[in-house]
Amino acid sequence: MLEGNNVNLRIVEKEDLLIIKEWTNDLHIDGEYSPILQETINNLEKQYDNLIEGQMYFIEKKDETKIGFMIHMLSGSEVPGIGYAIIPNERGNGYGTEAVKILIDYIFLSKNIVRITAKTHTDNIASQKVLEKAGFTKEGILRKEMFLCGKWNDSAIFSILREEWKEPKILLI
Repeated sequence: MLEGNNVNLRIVEKEDLLIIKEWTNDLHIDGEYSPILQETINNLEKQYDNLIEGQMYFIEKKDETKIGFMIHMLSGSEVPGIGYAIIPNERGNGYGTEAVKILIDYIFLSKNIVRITAKTHTDNIASQKVLEKAGFTKEGILRKEMFLCGKWNDSAIFSILREEWKEPKILLI
């Protein structure tokens, strides 16, 4: 488990996939800026089995209440990308920012990489603020990169470089 001050990140195990299925199929969890997904448990199990060089985590409060999830994946270019979602009634409390900082610490402490990226819908100001508070820099706009609600939308791409991170902010080592 990766521990922070107010939240922890716990790896999602295969037996946790029912919760992920419920959240994925609930259109209110990811919010208006995420693609509409409907997943079966069988499909999620296949995706879970194919998570190579990546992890999925629950974001949990200290009392172990699950309030969201995060993922990090290594692409073919060895640049990790992260994604996250917080359940609606827990947004705006700083949990997302802390969770992102924990994951940044973990990735930079455990992988020999120089940058981490994240993308968000250009209208998702709350997610952009989370990334900026966690030390990410907006690099630009990816035009018509995200298919959402029947149309192609732009994404903002953010990154943090190892030299910008410098040292752990949250992760207790």
